[in-house]
Amino acid sequence: MDLQLTGKKALITGGTRGLGYAVAQTLLTEGVSIAINSRDEAHVEAALKDLSPFGPVFTARGDVSVPAAAEEVVHTAARQLQGLDLLVTNSGGPRTGRFETFSVDDWQQAFQLTFLSHARLIHAALPYLRASAAPSILTITSISAKQPIPDLILSNSLRAGVLGLTKSLALELGSEGIRVNSILPGFTLTERADSLLADRAKKNNTSIEEEKLKQIDASALKRIATPQEFANVAVFLLSPAASYLTGAMLSVDGGMVKGLL
Repeated sequence: MDLQLTGKKALITGGTRGLGYAVAQTLLTEGVSIAINSRDEAHVEAALKDLSPFGPVFTARGDVSVPAAAEEVVHTAARQLQGLDLLVTNSGGPRTGRFETFSVDDWQQAFQLTFLSHARLIHAALPYLRASAAPSILTITSISAKQPIPDLILSNSLRAGVLGLTKSLALELGSEGIRVNSILPGFTLTERADSLLADRAKKNNTSIEEEKLKQIDASALKRIATPQEFANVAVFLLSPAASYLTGAMLSVDGGMVKGLL
């Protein structure tokens, strides 16, 4: 299938590692020029070196949890790319813990990173997307927004808010031809997953391998996803080939969510 992505321009925040990196690499192979973002200089340089052989890569450094920085990331990317067609809003996950683990300040910090970063990035990108012939926004959230995960109360709460934002924007912007979708990844083989498994092993007095086997058993497919499997779905949703999909909340989780919706 021709995804009709050749020549498009994309910004992927959190695009230097994990799911964001996989999306960035796959977009490049489809002929998209990209800008990747991270707050970590070393991660940016490493990703730039690895991705450059696949196609045009620019960088927009900055911490998207900081208001002015999030806006500057978008403007820098659009300036370098000379426009913007695709926006992938992706940020690191908040800390693990139960409700009483966190102070009000902890909630404020998580809100800035896990919810407001998406809103700020989209707000800054809208003028550029409105000038595109095939604009598309993809928010990356988590299955925790549909099926709360133990000891992830910050993620469970705030990512659900991002789904509300995504659906509302799909309805508001649809008449302008701007599509807005979300992917809710389940457990995927990334550094974030490794960290969560290590936390669970410590709490449960088990091994990382035992916790990994529990996670595998929770999947209908009896395995954990690769970042590439996630990226394949993400790139399709972003592409003009998915032109009648908007407001979708798609779980890429191997059947881990047990609900009907």
